[in-house]
Amino acid sequence: MSKVAGIEHGQRRLNGTQTTGRDYRGLSEPVHTVSRTDDVPIQLRDGTTLLADLFRPEGDGRFPALIAFSPYPRQMQDLGAPMGFIEAGATDFFVPRGYAQLIVNARGTSGSEGTWTLFDETERQDLYDVVEWAAAQPWCDGNVGMIGISYFAMAQLEAAVEKPPHLKAIFPVATTNDVYEACWHHGLLNIGFIQPWLSTVGVLAAKSERLWHGPLMNTLRGILNTPLVHKRIEHFNGEAIVAVMRTLVRAQPAEEPYGRIWREVSEEHPLRDGYWRSRELQSRLGEIDIPVYLGCDWDNVPLHLPSTFTSWQALRGNPNVRMSLMLPGGLSWPWESLHYEALAWYDHWLKGVDTGILEGEPIRYQIPGHPDQGWFSSGQWPPANAELTDFSLCSDGTLLTAGAKGFAPAERDPEAGGSRSYGYVPDGAEPPRGEEGLPDHLVWDTPDAVEPVDIVGDIELELAAASTAEDTAWIAALFAVDERGHEQPVTAGWLRASHRSVDEAASRPGAPVLRDEEAVPVPPGETVVYRIPLVPNARHLEPGQRLRLVLASADQAEGGEPPHEGLAFLGFTHRPLPEAAVNTVFDRSRLRLPILR
Repeated sequence: MSKVAGIEHGQRRLNGTQTTGRDYRGLSEPVHTVSRTDDVPIQLRDGTTLLADLFRPEGDGRFPALIAFSPYPRQMQDLGAPMGFIEAGATDFFVPRGYAQLIVNARGTSGSEGTWTLFDETERQDLYDVVEWAAAQPWCDGNVGMIGISYFAMAQLEAAVEKPPHLKAIFPVATTNDVYEACWHHGLLNIGFIQPWLSTVGVLAAKSERLWHGPLMNTLRGILNTPLVHKRIEHFNGEAIVAVMRTLVRAQPAEEPYGRIWREVSEEHPLRDGYWRSRELQSRLGEIDIPVYLGCDWDNVPLHLPSTFTSWQALRGNPNVRMSLMLPGGLSWPWESLHYEALAWYDHWLKGVDTGILEGEPIRYQIPGHPDQGWFSSGQWPPANAELTDFSLCSDGTLLTAGAKGFAPAERDPEAGGSRSYGYVPDGAEPPRGEEGLPDHLVWDTPDAVEPVDIVGDIELELAAASTAEDTAWIAALFAVDERGHEQPVTAGWLRASHRSVDEAASRPGAPVLRDEEAVPVPPGETVVYRIPLVPNARHLEPGQRLRLVLASADQAEGGEPPHEGLAFLGFTHRPLPEAAVNTVFDRSRLRLPILR
């Protein structure tokens, strides 16, 4: 029998968090030998053929199928590299335990016919066809699930809204339900991610089989999968590594479709229009009636964490939804975390085994910085005992509260009528009048905590501000500061001022939903109140620690030096806006934090 992955003695050791603290029972044992068939053709309804690699238990048995679908080369999923493209899951974990794993390449990638279309209706129909094709194969017992994080998880939601009859459950950890918000953070282009990601997808998708299974890659595969090296890369963040991939892949992607998609995404459709509506899934998630397991790690702020919560909210009518929120680094690359959790999920829904996965509250979460690194539970999000508490952005740089749990009450009026200003001057622009001598960002600190504080839930910045420009960027980041003054990033929020319109019927309070063509210039010099949702998060503070809010209008500058270190979460920067500005923040602005009672 070939090597089996797991956490038991003698197995190839999986990296990362494996369960959410529940005690599971009756999990499938690794008793099967793996059979592999490469380049399996899957014909779609329009005659297009996709290619897949099939891994299944040896012999003539019939087993549940786990489908992993993406534009990333299927041939690299066992490479072992810590990068955000190796996310289909460990075949040597699932297949020995009685599952067939089918790793499928999307249209136009790695040998599949057709043209890649980036999450549109065509891709959703393809996924329907792939699910039903798999269910009809002699090696499948008719029960189909899906596996994989990031793009693979987004594909799971795509398939689920199409409702193929044989799709029985999904496990979309680290997903995104709205491609617009992955590319445009409330109007600010997430250029530090989307540009290198698209380029790398295009370059990798064109590579031949000779590369992936040639001498060089086989040597690298052997090195990366040795136990010592594998363990050392456990905490590499694969999403962040995407931003440096472009320097490693020394080639330009093909103009069609990658150059075209880049122009569509970055230039032709900056507003939420029909292009994006045809690709968003959030409005359709309420139609999903099969079991769904959501999850993410707390540091995936600029990419997948936001959709974890909006998906939870959209799925509130589905009784079989679970969600887990892990410490920073809880998702490891190559993706191997939560495999025992996924096994308990699929053993229950695809094999009918009572594993205990449904016991207890549906939400499990960890709190970064908490001395107890275990799991907390909740029946709802935000937790019922989370109380939104206002902190005033005072003109002296303090965040004052009327008496939040764990913080000393303000000894002075937090609304004394003051303000603070900073300047924003993009490369090549003329500084605005009055900018001379101003800082390029602002900082506010809470008082030190006087007792332990837990912050868990939705976070919002209500900013009363004026700008000399007709448009400006608001980039807000929240940090935890320890007794020695060291900062740890907690969460962030972004808003382009001209995109400030808010639909009060948004699925989550404080989440702006922009209508078509709704960019509205800012009246220069006038005070405007902006609602800037920071991505929901959690943090524990010990006495003597505090929180720090940083506000700027750019997270990158000439020479690569940001206004404040850590503003670009995961290294993802935003395309600077062209107009220089002096931005003034008034002390009636509020930071709303969810403090556990």
